[in-house]
Amino acid sequence: MRRGLQPVMEGRRILSATANRADLRFPFPERFAVRLAGRTIISMGRRAKYLMADLDDGEVLVMHLGMTGRFLIEQSGAIQAPGEFAQTIHRLPLHDHVVFEMEGGARITYNDVRRFGFMDLIPRTAIATHPLTKDIGIEPLGNELTPERLAAFFSGKAAPLKAALLDQRQIAGLGNIYVCEALFRAGLSPRRAAGSIIRKDGAPTARARKLTDEIRLVLQEAIEAGGSTLRDFAHADGSLGYFQHRFKVYDREGDPCPNPSCAGVVERIVQSGRSTFFCATCQR
Repeated sequence: MRRGLQPVMEGRRILSATANRADLRFPFPERFAVRLAGRTIISMGRRAKYLMADLDDGEVLVMHLGMTGRFLIEQSGAIQAPGEFAQTIHRLPLHDHVVFEMEGGARITYNDVRRFGFMDLIPRTAIATHPLTKDIGIEPLGNELTPERLAAFFSGKAAPLKAALLDQRQIAGLGNIYVCEALFRAGLSPRRAAGSIIRKDGAPTARARKLTDEIRLVLQEAIEAGGSTLRDFAHADGSLGYFQHRFKVYDREGDPCPNPSCAGVVERIVQSGRSTFFCATCQR
């Protein structure tokens, strides 16, 4: 989503902003639309699942999509989803809650059927200590994720590897789908104790190094494919993802293991209330 919005927002001035209601999941900040009008977006960034537009007055427009939020870009009368992964959009104007008129002619509309998303304005100097972001872990695609950092997180932990990877206080943005896929590619059981892939002296094992590599690869492939669209989510979201067509194990219970040298079958178990898909034969 950030990549799709960047060309029409980054480096451009917000000519006007309109909030069609007083709140989404939370109330908009005081004088929200007035504070945005005339501001130039210096850069478009992301932290975990927050989109962050740095403004020229030192504030950051922080945006979260919730479950059904989407951004639609309108140029020359044509409405599309951000990026190349577009689909025919069934849109009810009733759910158009925020509209940005941008320098360059783009109109960007935030549409959210269930209103679980939200927007806020936070000083850039306060981002690191703000309640929304202060407890978020490192970025899995950033330079901070190394086998040594993974070892520091997991050393001595008896918690299952799947649960440890989903802890957003350690690593941000690793969701259920991508953890299942990364563990399969790394050949690691989701039930294995997290500390078992770390040496007694705290150094990462070859398994930890492999897992670090596979986390990056899975996420990079998913971003290039536009994310994952499951069941009716494609109708709620403005962009269509294709990574679900590359799933090895997620949502494939009962299918033969995709590893050509394995005769196992993809199984499903429940861990911490979430479905886990894996091959018990080749994931150890």
